[in-house]
Amino acid sequence: MNGATTSGELRAHNRVRLLRAVHDCGATLTRSQLTRDLRLARGTASVLVAGLAQDGLLHEEPAPEHVRGRPTQVPGPHPYGPLALAADVREDAWELAACELGGRVTVLDVRPHDGTPEGALGPLGEAVAAHRRRLRHRVVGAGVALAGPVRHGGLVDIAHLGWRSVEVPRFFTDAPIVGNDTAFAALAEARRGRLRDVEVGLHLHVDFDLGGVLIVRGRPLGGAGGMGAEFGHMPLTGGTRPCVCGAVGCWGMDVGANALLRHVGLAYGGGRGREQAEHVLATSEEAVAAGARALGLGVAALVNAHDPEVVTLSGHGAELYERAADSLLETYEPGLMAIRRDHPPRIECSALGWRGALLGAMESVFDAFLTPEGLDRWRENHLDQARDTPERQNVTHSTPKREKAP
Repeated sequence: MNGATTSGELRAHNRVRLLRAVHDCGATLTRSQLTRDLRLARGTASVLVAGLAQDGLLHEEPAPEHVRGRPTQVPGPHPYGPLALAADVREDAWELAACELGGRVTVLDVRPHDGTPEGALGPLGEAVAAHRRRLRHRVVGAGVALAGPVRHGGLVDIAHLGWRSVEVPRFFTDAPIVGNDTAFAALAEARRGRLRDVEVGLHLHVDFDLGGVLIVRGRPLGGAGGMGAEFGHMPLTGGTRPCVCGAVGCWGMDVGANALLRHVGLAYGGGRGREQAEHVLATSEEAVAAGARALGLGVAALVNAHDPEVVTLSGHGAELYERAADSLLETYEPGLMAIRRDHPPRIECSALGWRGALLGAMESVFDAFLTPEGLDRWRENHLDQARDTPERQNVTHSTPKREKAP
């Protein structure tokens, strides 16, 4: 039941359903396919598409594979349609992108930072404000992924950078949606990656540190305070080293860029040493095998606890698996309960590479926008500003080859 009690409410509900379907499929389905999947009458679908096009939300193009007969149209993002600004703030750099309905990403800016809240979030807030002014009513919101636990209200703690209760929204003119990078990466994996249509999945993201979150029916479990993506701070490998988070023996001490650097005796911490860690990853079989064994041991413990169908790995987690799968399985398989060994959950590398957190930030913005209220606000603004010049509204699309932060 959708709760609609009038024809107007039903139309508003179906407008959202159609836009959501276009977004979720990546703007790849034809109008007839969407009509069938949403169980709409053909006439209803035609009226909805026409109305959404008039409002500057959709634009149709001929299907590329169409050969003969009546042209088949594919609804996709309007050239002056809504944009979500999405940022991935890593420990040493941030990336800012504009994202269209359907998920196409255009990178706007990539900058290194000094690891302080002011040095990282100050310039990011300025960049977001500048692009909001340039793109005007097209921007429907901003989402920011951060490499640490995020409490309700946008307070973030990144222990290995010394961030404590940093109020992220104060760096932005308009408050963004703020979330943990692993939780956002898991959300993106559930929408556009290998956890799509998976009932219960486990996603692990490894950068300098390690984070993880359980996905249930397409949503990451955030916990009572919004900080439920911290599997890296569980004592899963038997270690005894004190962690900068305040706990002892955290799993993340043995997996990630910091662990690789420590293994070969290099300085680590503070979000520095990415290039050196990548060199270690490429050249030290011993360090990679040690990280893979620690990763496999922790994955086994989480599988025993949560019973996921699939485990997905992103960031350095995927690279450890690709380079040392035997070492990972060496600890993963024996660590499973006997009843799980005949059919263990499969482990897969993310389909999204290092882009997951950014895409998850995008999804959080479109989740907030794709509501009857969000579309009503868009329509009001669009009627006033629908004919802005291309120069004011232009976003030059590109797909960067580089996926890692500098």
